[in-house]
Amino acid sequence: MFKNTSFAAATAIFVAFAAPAMAQDAATVVARVGDTEITLGNAIAMRQQLPEQFAQVPDATLFPLLIEQLIEQELLTQTYADQLSRAETLMLENERRNFIANAALMQVANAAVTPENLQTAYAAFAEAFDQGEPVTEYRASHILVREEDRRDAVVAALAEGRPFAEVAQEFSIDGSAAQGGDLGWFSAGMMIPAFQAAVEALQPGQISDPVQTQFGWHVINLMETRVASVPPLEEVSQELTNQLQRDATRAAVDTLRADARVENLSGDLDPALLSQFDLLDE
Repeated sequence: MFKNTSFAAATAIFVAFAAPAMAQDAATVVARVGDTEITLGNAIAMRQQLPEQFAQVPDATLFPLLIEQLIEQELLTQTYADQLSRAETLMLENERRNFIANAALMQVANAAVTPENLQTAYAAFAEAFDQGEPVTEYRASHILVREEDRRDAVVAALAEGRPFAEVAQEFSIDGSAAQGGDLGWFSAGMMIPAFQAAVEALQPGQISDPVQTQFGWHVINLMETRVASVPPLEEVSQELTNQLQRDATRAAVDTLRADARVENLSGDLDPALLSQFDLLDE
């Protein structure tokens, strides 16, 4: 009894430890169409390519559907690959070229963004910022209304000495009303011209006369100003990342062109040829 029980337990333990050895990898064959094998890797790659709305669909639902789709696609490919029209063949060539080029650029772009490169780019950004002309930033709040009678009511309420934030919460139709009309900090160019001009004409603590824009009537309170300082790295990291990637991919393409024999022979052709789709039927 005990011997049998021990053997059964040992067998269960053996199976449990043996299971990982049976783990699948991307080369695992999940289907065959003729002599062509479809792998687990093909299915995983297809799942990655699905639109975002499929991200929450359970694997148990998607897996059989993707396998069937891959099988049917392979059946059609084997049957019709040599029956593509000239236009379709050229489109396929373009699609392959585009896919490979994009994949190559993504590799270059991702490799360019390292902590060291990001820090170097930030140091250069900070140096250029400090050497530039001082930038004034403004912190203002406003009350926005559309009707002239509401505008007059706002002016009257403020003339009575009511707190600006209280009047903004009561009258303003802008999303900032809940914060008493506070718009936070901004610099020149971030607001529409008429609004910005009104802000720059104020001294801290002053309230403007009503200013009309395409959005309605604004009454503006300039709360304070300051000279902009270098923003922290976390605020500009995405901008610097984009710049590193643009520079790296441009440099990579320029290097490839410099090392290759490239001939652009299109200079003498009529650009109108681009719309002569019937040429693909020849």
